[in-house]
Amino acid sequence: MTELEHLDDLTTQVPSRYQDPLTIQRVLHNARTVAVVGMSGNELRASYFVGYYLKRHGYRVIPVNPRETEILGETCYPSLTDVPVPVDIVDVFRAPAALPGIAREAVAIRAGTLWCQFGVINEEGARIAEEGGLTVVVDRCLKIEHARYLGRMHWLGFNTQRITSVRTGLQ
Repeated sequence: MTELEHLDDLTTQVPSRYQDPLTIQRVLHNARTVAVVGMSGNELRASYFVGYYLKRHGYRVIPVNPRETEILGETCYPSLTDVPVPVDIVDVFRAPAALPGIAREAVAIRAGTLWCQFGVINEEGARIAEEGGLTVVVDRCLKIEHARYLGRMHWLGFNTQRITSVRTGLQ
C-alpha cells in the first residue's frame, strides 16, 4: 500500500462526530485565540499560510514550535504549556504520532478545542482530548472550514483537492 493510499484509508476511519458541521461552525464563531502547534516560519508551509489567514481574519495566533522564536510578529513558544494566555483552539500541524502528547498538553492548559489538520489522525490523541473535555475536530483544515462557513472561499485560496466552491452566474 502506498503512503497516499494509506492516508486515504485513514481518512475513511475518522468518526463523523469529529467532523460535524455544526460543531465546526460553533468552534469558529466562538474562538478568538488559536495556538498553532508546529507552525513554521517558512512562508511556503501550510502552517504559516493558515496562521497568516487566521490573523488577517481577526484571530489571535500563537505559534508553538521549539525551533522558532518569532513568527508573523508573534512570540513563538516551545510548547502549549508555555503559552501564557488562554487558548480557544489548538490547531495541530504535526505528525499523527505526536498527537497524544499534544492532546495531553491541550487538556492541561484547558484549551477549548483540539483541531487536527488534514492527515493528523490519531485515535488515542482524539480520545485523550475528548475525555479531557475538549471539542475535537479531525482531518479538517481550519482555514478552509473558516472560509467555507464565513463565505470567504474566494480569498487567499489554494488547491487542496478537498472541497470546491461552485458559483452560478456573474457576481
